[in-house]
Amino acid sequence: MSGPGRPALPVVIVGGLHADARKAAVARLLADVPGSVVLHHDLATATAGTVVRTVRDATGIVSAGEAPLVNDCACCALREDLVPELARLADAGGTPLAVVELWDSVEPKAMAEVVTAGGFTVTGVITAVDPALVLPYLGNGDDLAEGGLAAAATDQRTVADTFARQLEYAPVLALADSPEADDEDRELLAQLHPTARRVPIGHGDPAGSPPAPSASPSPQAPPRPSEPSPSSELARAALAGFDVEAAAAAQHPACALLPAEADAHGVTTLVWHSRRPFHPERLYAALEDLTCAAARSRGRFWLADKADTLLHWDAAGGALCVEGAGPWLASLPDAAWELVPPVRRAAAALDWHPEHGDRCQHLVFTSPGLDRDGLERLLESCLLTDAEYAAGRAAWERLPSAFDTLLEV
Repeated sequence: MSGPGRPALPVVIVGGLHADARKAAVARLLADVPGSVVLHHDLATATAGTVVRTVRDATGIVSAGEAPLVNDCACCALREDLVPELARLADAGGTPLAVVELWDSVEPKAMAEVVTAGGFTVTGVITAVDPALVLPYLGNGDDLAEGGLAAAATDQRTVADTFARQLEYAPVLALADSPEADDEDRELLAQLHPTARRVPIGHGDPAGSPPAPSASPSPQAPPRPSEPSPSSELARAALAGFDVEAAAAAQHPACALLPAEADAHGVTTLVWHSRRPFHPERLYAALEDLTCAAARSRGRFWLADKADTLLHWDAAGGALCVEGAGPWLASLPDAAWELVPPVRRAAAALDWHPEHGDRCQHLVFTSPGLDRDGLERLLESCLLTDAEYAAGRAAWERLPSAFDTLLEV
């Protein structure tokens, strides 16, 4: 933890299921920020009861050790061990940048929050990606456990949903050289995360990615030895700054920064809105077709029989996760609004309806070969009919609760 007298230690988190791309990004940072070190916890040894921690610099391993499992959870061990190791590095001094290289299936959101809560400054979060593998990974509905990638015995995540969250949380994507990638692959990546800063890197050889030229070379004082001197676009992105709270808000279904409409290189993003609630039984019957209609879909939706509950839609790899994400703001008393984060209130105000408030359907589907017209027809068919809508909210609430089992109500 940072404290009086402790040197500042900038921390960048680098993650991603594409291990070769991740290692290339880390090698690039080690080469471009002299004196930087990489902290890595290998969770593959968790079956033996320990997590192996290594600290290395550009020349090789500096130290290694083991962290015992916590509650049979490798990720829990990582959380318990990470901050003390960062504190040790900070106390030793002389480290301009700590690179936390996450193990394959560890998600950056949780680790960024752990590091920040520990008193350190996260200056960047980077997910390393091989563009040619984006569609195969998004389409992989296998459990992580099947590939030896589970972080705990109770880990029920899939390859697809884990990769999607890794990709969409990071403001910076480090793109490995990939001869197999084509325009469709690159367009899919761009539509999935249009606001990301995409930085090309070499594939395993940091020398293969030359430093980006400075946009406006100007005389400046040389950095002090304790300060990093970024010499590449990736290093500058790693030190650009990161807001943990804003990143979490951008993922929350109530105010998520979702992709916009797009259609290029065979890839389409459909943004679908409606101010009419879904009929629970008709939507439930269509879930399989809707889930398989796109490589990735997400957003928020409104069921007629659950007028107060904002529901989160999150689909990848042919699997759908539906869960309650708290109340719609329109269902809250005025006094409760002060307890709602400003970003949530602002998002609701931008899309406020005089009758329904912030209740709406806002779903986004992204995929190569998307049947846009067919998808829109299917979604529209799941809404209340004119007669059902005219019957009013009291009648809606008496509709069969088809989603109770899915929502574990």
